[in-house]
Amino acid sequence: MAEGRFITLEGGEGAGKSTQIQRLAERLRERGATVCVTREPGGAPGAEAIRQLLVTGETTRWSPKSEALLHFAARAEHLERTIRPALARGEWVISDRFTDSTIAYQGQGVGLEFINQLKALVVGDTMPALTLILDLPVETGLARARQRHSGEDSAEDRYERMGTEFHERLRQAFLNIAKNEPERCAVIDASGDPAAVATAIWQTVEQRLTPPLSRNCH
Repeated sequence: MAEGRFITLEGGEGAGKSTQIQRLAERLRERGATVCVTREPGGAPGAEAIRQLLVTGETTRWSPKSEALLHFAARAEHLERTIRPALARGEWVISDRFTDSTIAYQGQGVGLEFINQLKALVVGDTMPALTLILDLPVETGLARARQRHSGEDSAEDRYERMGTEFHERLRQAFLNIAKNEPERCAVIDASGDPAAVATAIWQTVEQRLTPPLSRNCH
């Protein structure tokens, strides 16, 4: 069962999820909502520790199966410590990435059957009511990501270094998820101006989640 106040943003590297999450959270708060902004991998102390194992270092440091298990270990902590308690308090939860990212990224190495087994064990019924997939050309996204990390001492750029072919498959995987689950997912063109992207996102949220917005934000 999807949680009516749970929204996730997905997409490839450099799609602008962090910026759009902050804009969306501000709009919800303007309506009186209490909003929990979080991220994956991470979002809880143990999950943040696991994050450092995943987003730094050599691209080949983990086998595909180990990497998927690490993501779900972090997700288990995230759900138990952050997401489920916030939803139980009646808050809105906006997460930068969730299970769809594991399907798109790690599913390339271990296959969907393995991922779905872990998803059933760890996530269960705690699925987002709305997933916004920010889509843009791979080269554009990678260029943005490289610019974001320029000058950083220890950039979290492990996934960005996995090559253009990997990221082309990644983009297609996200689009396939949206195609297979149209009631939950919406594809947003992220190639334009951030303000225009934010407007498209807000229109989608209002359209898809109007009853929860009306009921819980005054």
